[in-house]
Amino acid sequence: MQGYGTNVRGLGESRGLKDVAREHALLPLRIFLGVTFIYAGLDKLTDSAFFRASGPGSIGETMHAVRDSSAIPALVDLALKSPGAFGYAIAIGELAVGLGTFFGLWTRLAALGGALISLSLWLTVSWQVTPYYFGNDLAYLMAWLPLVLGGGGAFSVDALLASRRRRIR
Repeated sequence: MQGYGTNVRGLGESRGLKDVAREHALLPLRIFLGVTFIYAGLDKLTDSAFFRASGPGSIGETMHAVRDSSAIPALVDLALKSPGAFGYAIAIGELAVGLGTFFGLWTRLAALGGALISLSLWLTVSWQVTPYYFGNDLAYLMAWLPLVLGGGGAFSVDALLASRRRRIR
């Protein structure tokens, strides 16, 4: 039986090291992605230059710089219609995804959001990076997929809530 803080599999049957490792396999990834996206969101929210339409460090300057080399220039054009609003959407999205992932709350949904953010950044900002493995957005996209598929796992709010629902039944 998998769950939040369970120490036994069945009636008195101890779990082996492989079972414990399997149950906690996604925890380091969840913590890393959660902390990274919380940091990325807060970093943007505390940088007043980021939300400007132009100037050094602004989202507008970044979007103008990558517009012609992105895989989907129309997506960049959409962001350029309102760079500040787009910047806030990215920053708040990263913060929400990071918090949900770190705490394991609606983990699959948070991971899907993280994957979509990473996909959009890969197709726009880091598309022109060669060789492709020098860009980090594709790696982040791939890192989100195990959490989309596997959920929060151990030590997550999702697991705690699932355990409580099982006890109520």
